[in-house]
Amino acid sequence: MRKILLMMAVAAMTCGCGGGGKRTAPESEQTAVLTRSMEAEGATVRLTEEFTSEIEPYRENDITPAASGVHIDRILVEVGDAVREGQLVVSLDPTQYTQQLVQLQTVESDYNRLLPVYEAGGISAQQIEQAKAQLDVQREVVANLKKNIEVRSPIAGVVTARNYESGDLFAQQPILHIMQIDPLKVIVNISEQFFPQVKVGMPVDLYVEIFPDRLFTGRVSLIYPALDATTRTFKVEVTVPNGEGTLRPGMYARTTFDMGSKDGVMVPDVAVQKQVGSAERYVYVIVGDTVAERRSVEVGRQVGDRVDILQGVAAGEQVAVTALSKLYDGARVEIKQD
Repeated sequence: MRKILLMMAVAAMTCGCGGGGKRTAPESEQTAVLTRSMEAEGATVRLTEEFTSEIEPYRENDITPAASGVHIDRILVEVGDAVREGQLVVSLDPTQYTQQLVQLQTVESDYNRLLPVYEAGGISAQQIEQAKAQLDVQREVVANLKKNIEVRSPIAGVVTARNYESGDLFAQQPILHIMQIDPLKVIVNISEQFFPQVKVGMPVDLYVEIFPDRLFTGRVSLIYPALDATTRTFKVEVTVPNGEGTLRPGMYARTTFDMGSKDGVMVPDVAVQKQVGSAERYVYVIVGDTVAERRSVEVGRQVGDRVDILQGVAAGEQVAVTALSKLYDGARVEIKQD
């Protein structure tokens, strides 16, 4: 029994002394990760911003008479017809106008009859002034009635709705709706940070999904002076020529604004990783060609296959672009040569 215990003690002492108390590193820590790197390049970055909106008519108008309860005599245009500014589009029942026109002729005849009598001293100045005032009032009544029975378009455009037929009694719904579609406009909500860059007259590119191969161009025609306190945006009106009639109100459009340029640092997009479960972006910067350093970065816009790094990487530094899943902060690396 004593021999057995002695042999076990000797064996324990032998095992304790054999390694010198030093831990052997795992194989993965001993081997450098083979990766490829690319240089972060300083570059001029174009600041183009894209916004979505709907195309709207440049102007639109409801055609309605001044009074309700009148009969529509004739509607002179159909849906789809082009109309000129000032063109007669609707005429109303002329009965009342005709009656007042006859009354005007009578009042005018009375005035013309009294005028030479006044000049001969047969009536007083007050009498002739009263006759003249009555004539002026009747002329105004007739003029107003004429405007009511001859309804003209205040804009040039296209008839997009017709809600009555000739002979109908006008109620509340507009008789016609007219839209000006050349030019058109787009109202865009732009982030407040770009307020200094947006100027009246600046060109704007416009893309429409149903015409994917065509580029339309407009210009900023109006900048709204106040910002929306809730969204921190301001409205911009873009006028878009439409001489060919290709575009239509209600189409979905993407507008692209050129906000100038800035100095940036570009890296390949494959180098930028996203932390799972958060919005953090990071890259591995190769330090001294031997060690990978994990860096959180702030990214800007993407141009082709490169990403603008706003913060975290300087121009000239090397970033890893392959074997990223094997890297960690402080990992030893070996740079693969082409």
